[in-house]
Amino acid sequence: MKLLKRRPFLASLLAGAAPSVLAAQTGYSPKQSDRPEPREGDGPGFESIFDGKTLDGWEGDRVYWRVEGGSLVGEITPETVVKSNTFIIWQGGRPKDFELKLDYRITRDGNSGINYRSAVIPDPVTPSNRFAMRGYQCDIDGKARYTGNNYEEKGRRFLAVRGQMTRVVGGRPPVLVSTFASPDDLAESFTDGWNSVHILAKGNTLTHLVNGRLMSVVMDDDVPNRPVAGRIGVQVHVGPPMKVEYRNIRIRRY
Repeated sequence: MKLLKRRPFLASLLAGAAPSVLAAQTGYSPKQSDRPEPREGDGPGFESIFDGKTLDGWEGDRVYWRVEGGSLVGEITPETVVKSNTFIIWQGGRPKDFELKLDYRITRDGNSGINYRSAVIPDPVTPSNRFAMRGYQCDIDGKARYTGNNYEEKGRRFLAVRGQMTRVVGGRPPVLVSTFASPDDLAESFTDGWNSVHILAKGNTLTHLVNGRLMSVVMDDDVPNRPVAGRIGVQVHVGPPMKVEYRNIRIRRY
């Protein structure tokens, strides 16, 4: 019986030459002792989408939004209490697959969120509000009740609570796949000062991290209802007077 002639690449793998192939392609040769390790900085491909000085590239109601001290500030005062949620919205596109990173700081009674793959929709409660949104949201609040949740604003509501991996199938509540931490344990990583958020949206999988800790993972298989691309915006929420600040907003699109 004839032996099949091995292809060169297959032959190199069988001969244990895979590391040298990787080294030629990437400059990195894996070693048996290697383990995953943190990356310093953002890595290549991230771009800033807020200049820290102006609202250029963003659109929202100037009653509630301004730039102050290098931050994008949303504030509700006793004189400007809202009857429905309103956003300031990035005008730079409708990303599909991306990573979004930013820092936030919020007052104790504050409620906010980072919307993505979202759409601007009419607001029946406040028709003059041109900045209502529907879509995925990384929830944020000052009392750490909701921070890290995946909540679909004006849509399917709670898709995953902090500490959960879920699968959304439609026609029923999301399916709990795994509980990887308790909400209270995860909340211990939050501070009263600045916190960092990292959102990853790739295909049907949405991942939220805060201060480097995994908060929630959603696998959205509800094809008729899931958004696949859309706007990015940040929110001031119905409720008492509050203040939220965002800075260092940057994105990497795939």
